[in-house]
Amino acid sequence: MKNKKGLQITGAEAVIRCLLEEGVDLVYGYPGGAIMPIYDEIYKFSDQLYHVLTRHEQGATHAAQGYARTSGRVGVAMATSGPGATNLVTGIADAQIDSTPMVCITGQVASHLLGSDAFQETDIIGISTPVTKWNYQITKASEIPEIMAKAFYIARSGRPGPVLIDITKDAQFELFDFNYKKCSGVRSYQPVPPLQMDQVKQAADAINKAKKPMIIWGQGVILGEAENEFKAFVEKSGIPAAWTILGLSALPTNHPLNVGMVGMHGNYGPNLLTNECDVLIAVGMRFDDRVTGNLSTYAKQAKVIHLEIDPAEISKNVFADYPILGNCKQSLKALISSVNKGVFSDWIALFETHKKTEFDKVIKNDIYPTKEGLTMGEAIASINKYTGGDAVIVTDVGQHQMIACRYAEFIQSKSNVTSGGLGTMGFALPAAIGAKMGAEHRQVVAIIGDGGYQMTIQELGTIFQTKVAVKIVVLNNDYLGMVRQWQQLFFDKRYASTEMTNPDFVTIAKGYQIDAQRVTKREELDQAVKTMIESDKPYFLEVCVEKEDNVFPMIPTGASVSDIRLE
Repeated sequence: MKNKKGLQITGAEAVIRCLLEEGVDLVYGYPGGAIMPIYDEIYKFSDQLYHVLTRHEQGATHAAQGYARTSGRVGVAMATSGPGATNLVTGIADAQIDSTPMVCITGQVASHLLGSDAFQETDIIGISTPVTKWNYQITKASEIPEIMAKAFYIARSGRPGPVLIDITKDAQFELFDFNYKKCSGVRSYQPVPPLQMDQVKQAADAINKAKKPMIIWGQGVILGEAENEFKAFVEKSGIPAAWTILGLSALPTNHPLNVGMVGMHGNYGPNLLTNECDVLIAVGMRFDDRVTGNLSTYAKQAKVIHLEIDPAEISKNVFADYPILGNCKQSLKALISSVNKGVFSDWIALFETHKKTEFDKVIKNDIYPTKEGLTMGEAIASINKYTGGDAVIVTDVGQHQMIACRYAEFIQSKSNVTSGGLGTMGFALPAAIGAKMGAEHRQVVAIIGDGGYQMTIQELGTIFQTKVAVKIVVLNNDYLGMVRQWQQLFFDKRYASTEMTNPDFVTIAKGYQIDAQRVTKREELDQAVKTMIESDKPYFLEVCVEKEDNVFPMIPTGASVSDIRLE
């Protein structure tokens, strides 16, 4: 595309035109000196590009992540040089490990000052290299169209991830002849490996011979837009399927073959039976240590089939007897036509037996408690009641995260937004802002602990300014609950630096003109949740829960999945 007037344009204007060419209409960011020319162009193009001023650069990245996760598009975040750029790094690292497509644009000091320790100069390329899929520093305006096109292609293709583009201030001012061409490929980069049908056939043969097969699926099903194919594969094969926390919502939670969550705080049955299945089919997941526990004892009896788009993940942690490289949408289609209709009644009955054991020892006490204090589980159950499982649930990191992932109900995909691999406290509030903007027609509820909430509480200001109708639920136990649980179980109850003296959260919310309520009694909970969900405005609800409740089941660090504890 050439400039309509046939004139040269500045590098700063070129950045905005590149964004528009890529279909971007929403960016999150925070201005500053080194990126001011680009912000001047945002002002001029404000009728085509909506900029959300977050209250911290970290908030911009998490909001971009939330937007990407619910919309399926590339999230965009901007910041100035130095501290502005370094404040993006946590969100970039989070996006990298959770495979979230994001393009971050940072301003940089003028090219003649690079390496001189100029004011607000930081080597953001060097800093961000380990946590980006790709990064690049632009020092000439003429580089902008090609690099921006490449950035979006790399961010969204194959296994998605974050890309950072650093642009010197002189390149933003420099004039050049603008022409934009979308990127359709990068030399030596193969985003989707070709599907090998012989691998599919071998895997299908193993599945058809299996007596006790089990599926574990991850976020790859969602990123590959393979939900329909996955559901068809599960139903044709008749195989029980369990999920990682990032895979949650790809298959409805009430599906009869959905047997629950694997991992440290996952469900009893799928964890135990991982070490009893004869064929383990992993779809779009990476065998994270929180899923596998002790690798030396993990599924050693099983033949492992691994459907994966990233060759680096094959046999990285768990040896794959039958690796199937490619986008799982295509891989699953090929498998569906090759697998037989399976009936595994006795095998599935084992999952049901373990589910009853877990209900009697754990779930009943979480959801239907008899003690006086409120539990996190009953708060989630109340939210399910008034959302019908059709809300986007955004969680922070900690006990509330595990409880929400265990008990939240979902009927459609792209509904669970959480920080998985990095475990970033402070993620949920800004991510919920982005999630709501990425799915405006859906109810978005942020479930947050009192600790993580205060890490990015300033983003209430972003909600105040944008009026985005996010519902915020803080499950307040006056502790850094997950750390306290570990201290109780493994450090003889030495609660070092985990008890919190919290402020009046309701008053703070009202200071931002957000409707707010505090619940301390069971009889208040349902009505409060109903009021929150029915509101068409932002809403804050504090639920004061038991101070020393623990999350079970639990696999202790370094233990086998067979060592899962119910108490």
